[in-house]
Amino acid sequence: MSENKPEYKASNIQVLEGLEAVRKRPSMYIGDTGQRGLHHLINEVVDNSIDEALAGHCDYININIKDDGSIVIKDNGRGIPTDIHPKEGIPAVELVLTKLHAGGKFDKDSYKVSGGLHGVGVSCVNALASHFHVEVHRDGDIHVMEFQRGITTTPLKKIGSTDKTGTIVTFTPDSEIFTQTTEFKFNIIADRMRELAFLNPQITVEIVDEREEDLKEVFHYEGGVKDFVAFLDETRESIMPEPIYIEGELDDVPLEVAMQYNQAYSENVHSYVNNINTHEGGTHVSGFRRALTRALKGYAEKNKLIKGKLSVSGEDFREGLTAIISIKVAEPQFEGQTKTKLGNSEVQSVVEILLYEKLNDYLEQNPKIAKGILEKVLRAAEAREAARKARQLVQRKSAMAGAGLPGKLADCSINDPEHCEIYLVEGDSAGGSAKSGRNRSFQAILPLRGKILNVEKARLGKILENNEIKAMITALGVGVGLSEEDLDISNLRYHKIIIMTDADIDGSHIRTLLLTFFYRHLLPLIENGYVYIATPPLYKITQGKKIDYAWDDNTRDDILKRMKKESATRKVDISRYKGLGEMNPDQLWETTMDPETRTLQQVTIDSAAAADRLFSILMGDAVEPRREFIERNAKYAKLDV
Repeated sequence: MSENKPEYKASNIQVLEGLEAVRKRPSMYIGDTGQRGLHHLINEVVDNSIDEALAGHCDYININIKDDGSIVIKDNGRGIPTDIHPKEGIPAVELVLTKLHAGGKFDKDSYKVSGGLHGVGVSCVNALASHFHVEVHRDGDIHVMEFQRGITTTPLKKIGSTDKTGTIVTFTPDSEIFTQTTEFKFNIIADRMRELAFLNPQITVEIVDEREEDLKEVFHYEGGVKDFVAFLDETRESIMPEPIYIEGELDDVPLEVAMQYNQAYSENVHSYVNNINTHEGGTHVSGFRRALTRALKGYAEKNKLIKGKLSVSGEDFREGLTAIISIKVAEPQFEGQTKTKLGNSEVQSVVEILLYEKLNDYLEQNPKIAKGILEKVLRAAEAREAARKARQLVQRKSAMAGAGLPGKLADCSINDPEHCEIYLVEGDSAGGSAKSGRNRSFQAILPLRGKILNVEKARLGKILENNEIKAMITALGVGVGLSEEDLDISNLRYHKIIIMTDADIDGSHIRTLLLTFFYRHLLPLIENGYVYIATPPLYKITQGKKIDYAWDDNTRDDILKRMKKESATRKVDISRYKGLGEMNPDQLWETTMDPETRTLQQVTIDSAAAADRLFSILMGDAVEPRREFIERNAKYAKLDV
């Protein structure tokens, strides 16, 4: 052993004091330091206000995006306590803002249920803010404190008196932590606040963006989750006059369910525990599904609505269903830190018992609606059976033909899915460039001919007849179909599925069609982080032998300024790429496919309900909501001029 090697002693052990750990490893606490983590800061502060509302002490929240990039969040709750903590010897507000795992959420006398369960929320925001200011209105006094990067700069001081209560938090995200962006997006904030307003009908949430003139939204929904379902189904044709609403409580677990059937073919069930979106489901969703199937199947058998030998499965009862499940649990157990799947085993029986009993009563009291639902279910069962037979026929033909991977797939040479990636490429021309430019060892190319089927408007049988969709399913290796019993993502052949389309209107449309397909039928691939979007450059800028690429107009202008500054006399040529096929293989590799230099956008679902509604608006039958969406978002669109 070398004598020069440093010893490993007690002095090598580092203890991170206070909020240093958060700044050292921010992704452990907020998920990432990109756009998602940035907006998570707002959610952590607002969660405290929502917990006050759940405890019956708050009914108004205001969020203000300031011109300087800071955020102000104000509520009319009780205000964070300002008295001295008996054990720690510092004001309670300072303790909450500077110590991890400090808060009232662990004391069930203060909060019966809570979304912020780990006690790290607002202190993490303080740690990751370059400037943090808190103003507390409580007990007739106004107190303020200030911090920089989690360190107290202005101790708690009284600045006045008031007859109001509440907390006002102002913070600026630290650019040293959020190196990608510190710019808050109004729409991302609005989606989450709208969701919270639906789930908590007692509150009003107001958002103001001072960066945009007259940009303001106020959310208040007295109908709660019932209004939520109507909002999600706005673009779909319902088969019932209004959503079914069921509420009840069993074993100290309050349950709210709103559900409605429409003429579409997808299932859209969104679940929440203590206002947290559990997009991976869990025991509450299992209980909901069991109760729904039992109640509808029992009603159908009792009234002899199922004819012949038709087999009806659980997914048939959920075709065309939009539902919101909201429960409150005092001690929820989530699988993983992401809080996306509920694990409490007792909750399944609570939801199943409550929903089964109340849904049975509803069906008996509303026979016309019950019959309409069952007719929809039976049509779904017949279509599923027809699709199964068609799939079996395809499988037999494929077996006789010795079918393997799609003929147009240029596969990679290694077999480890973790290191393999597949590019879904628009057209044969771009596919040719991609095949020539790729690294054959780990990059596969699947050219797609034209625009794939819009799955938002098609049943499973028709979807499986589409050649491009069949090629994708086969290449990915996830199964022979798209139903629950067919899908097996453990057999996925690539852990990066990269959508690569032209940077024009047609390319955007194809990308949206593909994303709709993945969202509606291969959602686990998105949830597990396997789906990405490639970002080919828009411009090639040449000055002599020097070549630069620009992905947007601002970058192009910056490059032009730099080139003219470096050499004012040399000519600069700008080429606008209309399509991937215009790029030679070397250029495509260098800009879009080389892992060392490319930029990939991972497809994530921060709000499944918002995503569901967006795909329904963009790809559904209703024209008016789509026109309104385009008019409202036209200024953010990328136009192919």
